[in-house]
Amino acid sequence: MLASTETRLRHRDLNWLSFNERVLQEAEDDINPLYERLKFLAIFSSNLDEYFRVRVSQLRQIKKVEKSIRKKLALRPNKFTKQILEEVKLQQNKFGEIFHEQIIPQLAENGIYLIESEVFDEAQHVHAKKYYKDKVTEFLKPEIIDLNKDSELFLTNNVLYFVVTFKDENKLGIVNIPTKECGRFVQFNNNTITFLDDIIRNMIPEIFPKESVSGIFEIKMSRDAELYIEDEFEGVLAEKIYASLAQRTDGQATRLLYDADIDKVVHKKLRKLLNLGKIDMMPGGRYHNFSDFFSFPDPSNNPKLHFEELPALKHNVLGNTEDYFQAIAQKDQSLHFPFMSFNYVEKFLEQAASDPDVEAIKISLYRVADESQLTSSLIKAIENGIKVTIFVEAKARFDEANNIVWGRKFEEKGAKVIYSYPKIKVHSKIMLVKRRENGKSKRYAYIGTGNFNSKTSKIYCDHAIFTADKRVTKELDRIFKVLDGKLIVPREKHLFISPFSTRRNFTKLIMNEIQFALEGKKASIVAKMNSLEDEEMIELLYKASNAGVKIRLLIRGFTSLIPGVKGMSENIYITSIIDRFLEHGRIYLFENNGDEQIFFGSADWMGRNLDRRIEVITPIFDEDIAQEFKDILKIQLSDNVKARIQDKNESNNYVAKKAGEKAIRSQYEIYEYLKHKHSK
Repeated sequence: MLASTETRLRHRDLNWLSFNERVLQEAEDDINPLYERLKFLAIFSSNLDEYFRVRVSQLRQIKKVEKSIRKKLALRPNKFTKQILEEVKLQQNKFGEIFHEQIIPQLAENGIYLIESEVFDEAQHVHAKKYYKDKVTEFLKPEIIDLNKDSELFLTNNVLYFVVTFKDENKLGIVNIPTKECGRFVQFNNNTITFLDDIIRNMIPEIFPKESVSGIFEIKMSRDAELYIEDEFEGVLAEKIYASLAQRTDGQATRLLYDADIDKVVHKKLRKLLNLGKIDMMPGGRYHNFSDFFSFPDPSNNPKLHFEELPALKHNVLGNTEDYFQAIAQKDQSLHFPFMSFNYVEKFLEQAASDPDVEAIKISLYRVADESQLTSSLIKAIENGIKVTIFVEAKARFDEANNIVWGRKFEEKGAKVIYSYPKIKVHSKIMLVKRRENGKSKRYAYIGTGNFNSKTSKIYCDHAIFTADKRVTKELDRIFKVLDGKLIVPREKHLFISPFSTRRNFTKLIMNEIQFALEGKKASIVAKMNSLEDEEMIELLYKASNAGVKIRLLIRGFTSLIPGVKGMSENIYITSIIDRFLEHGRIYLFENNGDEQIFFGSADWMGRNLDRRIEVITPIFDEDIAQEFKDILKIQLSDNVKARIQDKNESNNYVAKKAGEKAIRSQYEIYEYLKHKHSK
């Protein structure tokens, strides 16, 4: 495994690979149904593509900094990139073993056959040829490159290509594989499936009829996904972002994935044509873009090959009322996705949009769904004369275009739309509704850990609370005034709001635990988050550990903290849960000498969340809901089926189930816990 890059901190990009290894473990784990294991291979592949486009590209940008400056700042991009490539190669070898030695044979055991062009029988050859002529030819753009000329080759980001070698070694053929237009998989008239790649591979001699083909090799280019905006402070930032999106398809190359069977001579020719360094070349298998396996067909329709359905649980209050305002006014209401339906959020907004007493709706949208009940309700509210203010984050990576398009739609309808600010993102998931009741304005709030997106709510584990508590709603209103430019500082007393007070408040809470521990009182911290990277927070946790504070962390993704080191972090224990759903919630629990304090919201302990984003963390004031969140945390801390230990050696070992101990798969246990609670 990867070694620590510093004595006190891991390099985040190296530890991220440890997270992706856990995803790969899920593809190998036969507890998961076969088609779900295929999906984990797809997730692994998709994660790795984004990693090269975002994180590795940033390391490449650091390489452009003058060497003397890099040395002063202790920046070593070449060293880290080399370590990354070594680990990725190991993981890709493991990926290949899982796919070829486990997945393919087990598909065959279930009567599903994924075959290559070399084994097509006569009927399949006929089918493949017809499919090629009817569906594929119009999208092909073959070309021959004369290597005797000073030629260059451009490959579009994330598009598959074949490099074709000929007996005439002065030429190379290039042909695209149009998966976007034609799909990735072709099903024959039985349970046999092939790649579109093999349909085209089969026809290469006809695509280059004047040449004698000697080899066919698949390649794929990943390009820098960063949008380099020259000056974010001049002009309209959203328009600049929208105009720069094309950079993603023609940005700097970060990785060429190629068939490892390609010979050294062709390898060298490709490098020259694409103007790449050795470090940019990554050997792979016969096929790339395994993210396409999200759509792998199941001709058997065998339910045992997929996760059994978990029907959305009915909320014991919101599921039994037509008046959400009354229910929330009486008591805070919590939601937990995907165990409960996002429809409760949509119904609340739908009711607000149709209510003549509602005066205003304010909402922050980080990733806007395609046309949905939520977007329709916002438009309905505008049309009904309600004052609607929408903050649209134009810098949400890979969702910029969709967000800006929707922002324009809302503007056209009459909403006040506020876009991104320079150098800061709005990552909070908040909504505020103002309603006229008994001659006074009353506020209703929603705070969550996940996006306002019904699709992702089905696969992300997130938490949310509806509340009319003035301690929350008043301060949430101030946040929207900050976003609207009417306030500079929100002046909060209860909420933690980044970049204003989140770091300060968490620091105070950790220091309190340190003081309690030094006094021999009860002191512990339980924190669940996606990632932990901020150096100041890590040093505080080390200090707390040395003071005797018991620290239990649940971190899904990467962490720069090194746990279990004597004299530094021996009281810190970390596990990570990777399972059917993506763990996405953030919950923070401080023992506080027996008077526990619990918080949740949108912020991880990362520098960007604490200092460079608008984030909201709220205390949980409702005692019943606070206990519910604690119970959920306790279940996750007890996971002994899908929890992995993040130790100082990055071993990713599963938590061992003790003899006689009940098997606890936390996501399913939480489902049963909520089912029991909401059936009362």
